[in-house]
Amino acid sequence: MDSAIRLRGVRKTFGEKVALEGLDIEIPRGATWGLIGPNGAGKTTAIRIVMAILFPDTGEVEVLGHRSALAAKDRIGYLPEERGVYRKLRVRSFLRHIGLLKGMPRRGLDETIDRWLARVELGDVGRRRLEELSKGMQQKVQFIATVQHEPDLLILDEPFSGLDPVNMRLLRELIDEQRARGATVLFSTHVMQQAEELCEHVVMIDEGHKVLDDSVAGIRRRFDLRTILYEPMHDDPDPARLSSLPMVQRVTRRNGTWELHLADGGEPAAVMRALVDIAPPARLEVHRPSLEDVFIEIVGRRRGEAEQARLRRELGGDAPALADGGAA
Repeated sequence: MDSAIRLRGVRKTFGEKVALEGLDIEIPRGATWGLIGPNGAGKTTAIRIVMAILFPDTGEVEVLGHRSALAAKDRIGYLPEERGVYRKLRVRSFLRHIGLLKGMPRRGLDETIDRWLARVELGDVGRRRLEELSKGMQQKVQFIATVQHEPDLLILDEPFSGLDPVNMRLLRELIDEQRARGATVLFSTHVMQQAEELCEHVVMIDEGHKVLDDSVAGIRRRFDLRTILYEPMHDDPDPARLSSLPMVQRVTRRNGTWELHLADGGEPAAVMRALVDIAPPARLEVHRPSLEDVFIEIVGRRRGEAEQARLRRELGGDAPALADGGAA
């Protein structure tokens, strides 16, 4: 496989803390991958090792066919988690400076910058100082600096952080454009819905360990559809009756919808037929697990049910489970 990034057995420690342990990743050229996991999982450490900002204690790193990203720096665009611009510079001067550092020719550079500023709806700010811009505007300028030289490899660390919904949508469009022209895109996020919307493949990290490495389509095939969403047409049924249905492991209620979580091997169709008999449904469907659902399930296996419940509350995943048939 022609790889854009290859990590083999990467381990990184900071004192007694193990940030990464035995990390293997291989990203093919032209792919769009997400590096996902909660804050503190090791995502940024992995990216800094790819970028040769940090060096592994053990393991091998290869970037665009080189043993170090430094040998391919002009072919890489990197947007770090810590945003930063030369605040006293004017916008066009800043972008011109970064472009020249990345090997862009002087001829036509200003025209390229103007096209990009117009593309991100900043066509009138070229002569303004960066310190005069809002944080969101500065982020868009920094994104231009990351992609204006048309890198073969684009690495984005929490790129949507701090953006409003309108600019988040614009950034998704710009990332899609980079992918369409053939760039390899790797971005990290703790917001798993973003990865689900953008990526064809994800690597999930938890406490420095890789816990999942699969295509989004493959994840959907591997993890059973084991949650049924049920809204009765009229009065709510007795919760104890829902909990007592065969193969129903847990019942929750959120925003007027009952969620029936099935045990391994539970057959959704049989439970759905039983629900129709209990009370005519206004809504009855099988819920496809999200990456967030999958992550919580994997972490729950590794750390225990208490941690799984905490993560569900933290991520807004589930309402409290019914206990002994009581209402949530």
